[in-house]
Amino acid sequence: MTAQMPMIEMRNVSKHFGSVVALKDISMKVCSGEVMCLLGDNGAGKSTLIKTLSGVHQPTHGEMLLDGEPVRFKSPAYALDAGIATVFQDLAMIPLMSITRNFFMGREPTVGWGPFKRINWKYADRIAKQEMAKIGIDVRDPGQPVGTLSGGERQCVAIARAVYFGAKVLILDEPTSALGVKQASVVLRYIAKARADGLAVIFITHNVHHAYPVADAFTLLKRGGSLGSFRKEDISREEVLNMMAGGAELESLDAELAEFQRSDNERKTSRVSKPTDGDVDADMPNARLAGGY
Repeated sequence: MTAQMPMIEMRNVSKHFGSVVALKDISMKVCSGEVMCLLGDNGAGKSTLIKTLSGVHQPTHGEMLLDGEPVRFKSPAYALDAGIATVFQDLAMIPLMSITRNFFMGREPTVGWGPFKRINWKYADRIAKQEMAKIGIDVRDPGQPVGTLSGGERQCVAIARAVYFGAKVLILDEPTSALGVKQASVVLRYIAKARADGLAVIFITHNVHHAYPVADAFTLLKRGGSLGSFRKEDISREEVLNMMAGGAELESLDAELAEFQRSDNERKTSRVSKPTDGDVDADMPNARLAGGY
């Protein structure tokens, strides 16, 4: 059985900003119908990596391949035309505009020709409502402002928009970071659905508990470098968390906390056992200290 060709692949990609090394020799591959979770603490290089994948930055060294072919995107528009859709944390939505207008922003369907060309809002409303229904969100009026939706539902609008316009690779930048448990579960279900539909999904997060249930593989970043890529069956949730946090750093912290606790207990014991001058007999509640009034 031949190995499946990755839909998107990075080979020894580095990104420098002057003398600052933001990414160093990052290699990663994601196949269709697979969720790759990109994990790392703040400052690990996750945002720089997805901006490089989506055409915002061009790599300083290394190469990227899309469906086996080398690519180098001059801008995000080139990446989008190639089938790489990125949903950033700010969602690129206008809260006071309708769901339909946000769904088709810049790609509105039209009817007519020449000076008589106009936007077909009836068709656009129907498509927006249908696509939201596919992910389990019943929109009664697609003309309502997108700001009236919950955070999880707005995330799903952005994801559904990317899928509808033919994304082959879906990059999600911290989609659950500002969501509650219920809203996060909505987004995670849709990530699983996108995988079932055959998309290659790159899920960026620093929350292992959100990543582990939906991931097929993990790539861990730390200070711009890669700690490696792992299949889910080869690594446990605890091992992922330990690598993210730094096992040696956690052990050092545990030792320091244990020492603080021991010192605090010794002080409390010493304070209780030390006799005090001028003790008053407990059976004489009205006794006064010498020289008292």
